[in-house]
Amino acid sequence: MEIVGLPQGTLNQARSLTQTIQGSSRKSKTPVEEGKEAPKTSSTSRQSFTSKTENFGLLLQMLSTLPAYTPNEDNIKLQNLSTYHDSLKAATLAVDQTESELNTRIIERDRILYAEETGVYAISLKIKKYVKSLYGATSPEYTTVSAIEFTKRK
Repeated sequence: MEIVGLPQGTLNQARSLTQTIQGSSRKSKTPVEEGKEAPKTSSTSRQSFTSKTENFGLLLQMLSTLPAYTPNEDNIKLQNLSTYHDSLKAATLAVDQTESELNTRIIERDRILYAEETGVYAISLKIKKYVKSLYGATSPEYTTVSAIEFTKRK
């Protein structure tokens, strides 16, 4: 883009989008004074695949408004970059949908495992108590059953 001779503002905007996509940013080089705590900062990372895809789309929108952007290399021509962007969006959408389904299944699993009276955790405690009452606390049967650990999710 610099070779084309674009205005500095356009170049700065393109650099900013590129840095956002790549995850690079300038770190503050202000030293922390002795005896003082470093100031708390909040993350500005936009490194999710969805964010990267969105920012790549913004970069492509910018390139499409620049008539001077006519590269000779096929892999960086606007049409090929747009096709690549479409494939990124499709892949990201598929992952997002799969993740949503996974989260739903995890909630269902937790309901089954940790239900108050009928969950696996509650039943395992009852079984251990039953085996203990039937065979005694020092029996090999109880030792075997009590060695199986179940933890209750917080």
